[in-house]
Amino acid sequence: MLKEKIQEALNEQINKEMYSSYLYLAMSAYSSSVGLPGFAHWFRVQAEEEYMHAMRLFDYINNQDGKIKLKEIKEPPAGFGTAVEMFHQVLEHEQFITRSINELVELANAEQDGTTASFLQWYVKEQEEEEENVKEIIAKLRGIDKNEYVISSVDQELAKRPALR
Repeated sequence: MLKEKIQEALNEQINKEMYSSYLYLAMSAYSSSVGLPGFAHWFRVQAEEEYMHAMRLFDYINNQDGKIKLKEIKEPPAGFGTAVEMFHQVLEHEQFITRSINELVELANAEQDGTTASFLQWYVKEQEEEEENVKEIIAKLRGIDKNEYVISSVDQELAKRPALR
């Protein structure tokens, strides 16, 4: 059985992961509206991945005989600026999620909940990968000022991201 503090924090993380999914769906829609179908595809796949992260937490709480408490998901912005600005926003958001996961691990350790601390290690590794991937995209986008074809090249590359299904 999950301790109350752990259960509350995990439910809050579900909300953060669901917001992440909404945020990336909004970025997908925005990318489509500005003629970047590859970016739109990448963000759509990312939205699905974030939803799966939320469901993994949902299942964990249920499997631990905990209680799910779903909260309102705030509305994401509708505009995100340039491609570079958008990916800087993605990095900032992923760093926020990383801090949140690290706080969950600290809480699980403080509450002597080794099962939850162990479960959360998947998220720790996932966040390392998320931040690394976004940093790589930002590095590719840095060349936009020097080469007008960079955005098109990156758009084509992002379109190749495999769908989750």
